[in-house]
Amino acid sequence: MTGRPDARREVPRTVKFHAPEIVFGLGSLQEAAHAAARLGAARPMLVTDGGLIEAGWVDEFLGCLRDCGLTATVWHDLTPNPKDHEIANGYQRYRENDCDVLIALGGGSVIDATKGVAVLASNGGDILDYEGVDRATAPIPPLVMIPTTSGTGADVSQFCIVTDTRRGTKITIIGRSLVPDVTVIDPRLLTTMPEWLNAATGLDALTHGIEAFVSLAHNPLTDHHALRAVGMVTDNLARTIEDPYGMDARTAMAQASLEAGLAFTNAILGAAHAMSHQVGGLLDLPHGVINGILLPHVIRFNASTDAGPFVDIARSLGLDEHRGTPEEAALAVADRVEQLAREVGVPPGLGALGVREQDLDRLARFALRDACMSTNPRTASHRQMVELYRAAL
Repeated sequence: MTGRPDARREVPRTVKFHAPEIVFGLGSLQEAAHAAARLGAARPMLVTDGGLIEAGWVDEFLGCLRDCGLTATVWHDLTPNPKDHEIANGYQRYRENDCDVLIALGGGSVIDATKGVAVLASNGGDILDYEGVDRATAPIPPLVMIPTTSGTGADVSQFCIVTDTRRGTKITIIGRSLVPDVTVIDPRLLTTMPEWLNAATGLDALTHGIEAFVSLAHNPLTDHHALRAVGMVTDNLARTIEDPYGMDARTAMAQASLEAGLAFTNAILGAAHAMSHQVGGLLDLPHGVINGILLPHVIRFNASTDAGPFVDIARSLGLDEHRGTPEEAALAVADRVEQLAREVGVPPGLGALGVREQDLDRLARFALRDACMSTNPRTASHRQMVELYRAAL
């Protein structure tokens, strides 16, 4: 059986690595205001949510903007897993106020909604028109991202995930233009996440790292970031739940989220995300929680064809099984992921989230159409996809 080290000895190929300008560090929030000004903001639009307004971060940042001579239009009428009609409303607000630079202060849902507004601002139409790769062809407004969760990686990615409310599924919009201009990562902003969101986004980062490393589109530039993210999440996620204000662990998780994002936006993802998008679209559930349930099952599924890449992942997790066979290493990785998910409060199966046996056929059909399946290291039939969902019930 051929593992990842052999794959690296293949004929070298040209690779591309997309990344925004990155500002990282405690107290760096002010830099986002300077970035907006540098990008030519005159009438910026700030996208955020009610929880961040309540936590005080929005007022602090509006003060940073005022120090730079800027007053923002604030839009926060969106929900988790942003909906198509919400993005249409955000674009309407953007247009009515003749806005220019877009700033996102929030987690993955806020950032995805901001990207959606940016797509419509330059391309028009309905956000669902842009499902797929490079469908938005006109240049979009400048984007400044300020992530407030540690896991989605949306602040550095070329992905935008939107809920199609008519079909009850999530669509994936991919394009290099969606990589933000600047991301400003201030670990202070992670301290006010609810515990469930902290766990969910951390498991999302872990899934990004593992899926990017085994992806068919992996490359030497992504592998390093993916493995670092996997180790950092496993070492620090539970610590941030035990001590929400411990800045060493918070900073490590902020870096893990960043590195996982850099890995997956360039290597793409796999079956866990393809499957999770469908459950989240159907039931409007936290994406990372679904990933935490699905990922061990997907690891075992992929490893049955090629377990080799999981040796390096097992090593990065400090698992003794990396010295055994690749199959033993892969199973140990799956078990460790499952253990961490239970440790941070994720339920053992999709059934606890409301998924039913009668949903599996529909979920499988949509998952097989998801863009993330194109880089999963093992192809799947409809029957196999149904069985994967069933195993995770």
